[in-house]
Amino acid sequence: MVTLAEVAQHAGVSASTVSYVLSGKRSISAGTRQRVERSIRELGYHPNAGARALASSRSNIIALMVPLRTDMYVPVMMEIAIAVATTARTHGYDVLLLTGEEGPDAVRRVTSSGLADGMILMDVELDDERLPLLRGGGATPPGATPAGATPAGAASPGAASPGAPDPAMVQPAVLIGLPADTTGLTCVDLDFRATGALCVEHLATLGHREVAVVGEAPAVYERHTGFAERTLDGLRGRARELGLRLLHRPCAGGYDSTAVTLSRILDERPGTTGFVVQNESAVEPLLALLRQRGQAVPEDVSVVAVCPEQVAVQGSVRLTSVAIPAQEMGRHAVEQLVAKLRGRVEDEVVLLAPELTVRASSGPASNSLP
Repeated sequence: MVTLAEVAQHAGVSASTVSYVLSGKRSISAGTRQRVERSIRELGYHPNAGARALASSRSNIIALMVPLRTDMYVPVMMEIAIAVATTARTHGYDVLLLTGEEGPDAVRRVTSSGLADGMILMDVELDDERLPLLRGGGATPPGATPAGATPAGAASPGAASPGAPDPAMVQPAVLIGLPADTTGLTCVDLDFRATGALCVEHLATLGHREVAVVGEAPAVYERHTGFAERTLDGLRGRARELGLRLLHRPCAGGYDSTAVTLSRILDERPGTTGFVVQNESAVEPLLALLRQRGQAVPEDVSVVAVCPEQVAVQGSVRLTSVAIPAQEMGRHAVEQLVAKLRGRVEDEVVLLAPELTVRASSGPASNSLP
């Protein structure tokens, strides 16, 4: 078994320098760090996790909270989780996956037990009950003032929320998702409000004036899940600005539920020519149901989806879509958390800009054709 001393000798540095590279406790020049990391790879050195935890009072583990619910699209959640795990390994961390719906109890359990050095939380609600346990958290050096979050990736110092827990006692954490109030929190997310606006703008430029939204399952909105609520805000706000009529209907997904939702939409708004779908399990059923009704895509109706890239390109029609940047979200979350664990004081909100890719499912509104 290769020892730390052998790595130090191979890299031509002291054993303490190797230790600092592994722990991140001190700043090491880029050249020295690269030389040590190269020696670690070449020699196949694997630090003893127990010894490192005892020496550093750290576990080198990140806890990832992924509540697996039947009303959520699990493949996206797992893609984010895989990105978190692979990125964490590049920084010397392993990942503890928590899939239960324990809420605050899971945060307390991880914090009190020392199971993990920090946490990444997914499936964030606007008024998430886990947030009071996280506000003001981070690797705050003694005497430093916690910082408040600011929108759109900007960071500026500020006081912690009144009544917030002692920062020294709070688990350093990053949210993948955006609550209503980001003060004292570090968050990473797709800008879902801009996503909704982008979908409406695309349909408006094609002449569509009646747009229907096939949304997530009703329970997602009942929980006030952040991504769904913010997308809806963006859709509604931009539709008002552009003078479009917008109808939103939740959908449990699957063929039967999508059939009921589509029938309801067309009964209420028979002039609908544009659909925005934010529900992966409703995408293919919707396309099939439109074909059954004799409505061609995109000649009669246009469909725009907010979904993973593979869903958009592998269906019966290649969908115009805004992709969910799952891997980028997971990577950013780990990098934000590692920065907090290495002493960064400021909290930050990172919003990833949406990109709409035009494919075969959107075209000029039939009532706007010459």
